Amino acid sequence: MSFTFKDGEYKIDGQKSKLTWVGKKVTGSHTGTINIADGTLTAKANKITGGSFVIDITSIKDAEANARLEGHLKSDDFFSAEKFPKANFAITKVTPSAGDQYTIKGNLTIKGITNEIEFPATVQFNKDQITAKAKILVDRTKFDIKFHSGSFFENLGDKAIEDIFELNVELVGTPK
Repeated sequence: MSFTFKDGEYKIDGQKSKLTWVGKKVTGSHTGTINIADGTLTAKANKITGGSFVIDITSIKDAEANARLEGHLKSDDFFSAEKFPKANFAITKVTPSAGDQYTIKGNLTIKGITNEIEFPATVQFNKDQITAKAKILVDRTKFDIKFHSGSFFENLGDKAIEDIFELNVELVGTPK
């Protein structure tokens, strides 16, 4: 069955959308979640054309409910959640490739610092809903998050934390 998708803006549903993070270090990794606070996706002619979303940094959680780690991630060593409670991403360019695959380029702002990033995404249109999924690799040092970075500090041994962290994003948008 085919259908024509409605053009326009779609509000990102924070309850249905998911954002998980993965940070790696020499001795293993940590994973957890962060809430999507707000956002929209724009569609035209059954293609995504733009959008943006806001991440609630104060909601960062560790999958193992490690309160000490959560507190450290919110501290100035990492995301400075008290000073910068929100991060955001705004699409600047969308390039469709095959089928439901796209290359997304945009501006990611963390701790008040904006950098352009690019990543592949899968976008599906189902009845009156858009679902966009992507694995985004972020170099934390470009956002002044240098704690235990081997790029900036020597002799960290097993205390070194990789500069690249992963954001696995699943956005669900419904008509505004």
